[in-house]
Amino acid sequence: MWFEDIELESENIKLTTLTMEHADALVNAANDGELWKLWFTSVPSAEIIDDYITTALEQKAKGLSLPFVVIDKASGEVIGSTRFCNADLLNQRVEIGYTWYSKSYQKTSCNTECKLLLLTHTKQDRHLYE
Repeated sequence: MWFEDIELESENIKLTTLTMEHADALVNAANDGELWKLWFTSVPSAEIIDDYITTALEQKAKGLSLPFVVIDKASGEVIGSTRFCNADLLNQRVEIGYTWYSKSYQKTSCNTECKLLLLTHTKQDRHLYE
């Protein structure tokens, strides 16, 4: 597979490959703002977290995505999720999506740092897609 488990870090944020063990932490993160109630995005509630993670891991096993949890380095808490998704090895393309953050981290530098980590990693590791 062309995706490998990795950790990416900036000054304030760490991205770690998603596992089933992150379920409770992701639910806690989503509770900050009751994010599953938002109509314009898909954030897992406690009732669907297992399916959410299972689907992400199935896509990872097929080489189609690499899901991450987003961790605030200062507190060590999981504050959201993001992933490389809809990967297309033949056309050397990947998207960044499925991104959400706890309400208290929205409108902060969190999203900018996460996207910079992902884009920088993709640029540095272009050989993975060749």
